[in-house]
Amino acid sequence: MSSSTTDTAQAVRTFIEADRERIFSQLAEIVAFNSVHNEPGCEADNAAAAQWVQDRLREAGFAVEAIATTDGSTALLGTKSADAADAPTVLLYSHYDVVPAGDHAAWESHPFELTERPGAAGNPRWYGRGAADCKGNLVMHLAALRAVEAAGGTRVNVKVLIEGSEERGGEGLSHLIATRPELFAADVILIADAGNAKAGQPTLTTSLRGGAQIEVRVDTLSAAVHSGQFGGAAPDAVKALMRAIDSLTDDYGRTVIDGVDCAGVWPGQAYPPEDFAADAQMLPGTEIMGAGDPAGATPVADMIWARPAISVTGFSSTPVEQAVNAVPATAAANLNLRTPATMDPQATAEAVCAHLEAHVPWGAKLSWSIKDANRGFETDPDKPAAKLLAECLADAYSAGQDSAQDAGRSVGQGSAQDAAPVSVSAQGMGGSIPLTVELQEAFPEAEIALFGVEEPQCTIHSANESVDPEELSAIAIAEALFLTRL
Repeated sequence: MSSSTTDTAQAVRTFIEADRERIFSQLAEIVAFNSVHNEPGCEADNAAAAQWVQDRLREAGFAVEAIATTDGSTALLGTKSADAADAPTVLLYSHYDVVPAGDHAAWESHPFELTERPGAAGNPRWYGRGAADCKGNLVMHLAALRAVEAAGGTRVNVKVLIEGSEERGGEGLSHLIATRPELFAADVILIADAGNAKAGQPTLTTSLRGGAQIEVRVDTLSAAVHSGQFGGAAPDAVKALMRAIDSLTDDYGRTVIDGVDCAGVWPGQAYPPEDFAADAQMLPGTEIMGAGDPAGATPVADMIWARPAISVTGFSSTPVEQAVNAVPATAAANLNLRTPATMDPQATAEAVCAHLEAHVPWGAKLSWSIKDANRGFETDPDKPAAKLLAECLADAYSAGQDSAQDAGRSVGQGSAQDAAPVSVSAQGMGGSIPLTVELQEAFPEAEIALFGVEEPQCTIHSANESVDPEELSAIAIAEALFLTRL
């Protein structure tokens, strides 16, 4: 590495480490908006968040276009051009909308007031709705761009795309990509809506699951009948649906679907069971599905990234508080299907429905519908831009460990006693991001990389969502290094 490159890297790190107060302030400002898209009562906050993003991008020296999309959200596209005519273009992505905060009583601090307090490991964390997903990533972009300017600027064209309806499907942005693709043309697309395998372990997300929603209903009787008179012989619709759904799982918790290969193997880094149990907040004594087979446990990474998975996300029959002594005539469930990146979610969902039809007992009448089928995504971590980003992540986290050693304290998972060079992991991710597929189809030659601040302790979409400020700073350093080195 040349001395000028080393000097630039040091300037970037120094700037971002000194910028922590502004990073917190900006995150507090944007977290204060209850910016749920298309939610009654949140319209003003969503619009105010869009205006906040527009103002911050202009402060950073970007020309900004605010685009009203077909779903009613506003997308912000900031552009800044390099001097060289043949300079490559980098697109940075994030979103300013959030999922609903839910019951405020479940939060230890107000969900729209960014609050610092110790996390489970004792390190400071910043709590608030969107602190990680995805306002933390948005503020990370801003911090990285300030650091780049302070270090002398970049020789690449930069576009910043911030959307406002990602958590509600992002249909507006999808339509915009289809009708005005030139707005998003880039050589490299950095999607900051993911995170590390764990705090302190820099990670590239190389695979996203696809998925679908399946609504299934079972009918067995014209109406519920008295259990004393008919129970034991009359076909119980609830039992019929439960048995049909149970047939989608083997004795050890692994998904089985007639006609579908459910034995995929994840080729990347393993997911240690103890880490998974902690990340998933499993109760003591519960077992990871797939782990109890005496012939050998199925690796966690295989279960969540290489094989289809089915979760029962809703079930309807007679509510417990309304229970009467009657055999149920009908029952319904919502099944959430997740598929590995290479599996067709629509075809797999249809196979699930065919499986249920074949396994529902007692001649029960089964009906179903499939909604929101979306494909998964995978990217090649050995392509040049991805390798450069991995190098920048490793440098950012190695520098963090060196700083920890100098200060005699830990940063993320590093420590003063453990300052060895950091290697970058590759992982899959469960959540679907349709944007990735749409951009890949629109720009097949572009390199797309996923990373970000959303490590498992963030508990995104849940009460007490948080971000580790050390993670936010390290990811910002890595992105800034990437922009100066590309």
